[in-house]
Amino acid sequence: MLRFVVYLAIVIGLVYFATNVQLGKHTLAGHFQAIWHTEQVRDLKDGVKEKASPAVERLERGAKAGYHAATGGGSGSATTAEARP
Repeated sequence: MLRFVVYLAIVIGLVYFATNVQLGKHTLAGHFQAIWHTEQVRDLKDGVKEKASPAVERLERGAKAGYHAATGGGSGSATTAEARP
C-alpha cells in the first residue's frame, strides 16, 4: 500500500510539473502539443495510417468473423473463410 501511495505521489507531481512549470515559452505539455501539431508529425501519422490500414482491416475482419462464429451469427465455415485474405 505504501508503494502505491509513493508512486501515486510521483505521478501527481510529474503531472503538476508538466502542466504548470514553464520551460521557456511553454510548459512540458505545451511543448509536446506544439511538436504533435507540426507538419512533419502529421506526415508521419498519415504514413503510418496508410501503411497499417491493410493490417487493421484484416484484424477487423478476423475479429468480426470470430465474434459471429462465437455468437452463432452465421455459419462458422463461411465467416472463417471470409476472414482469411
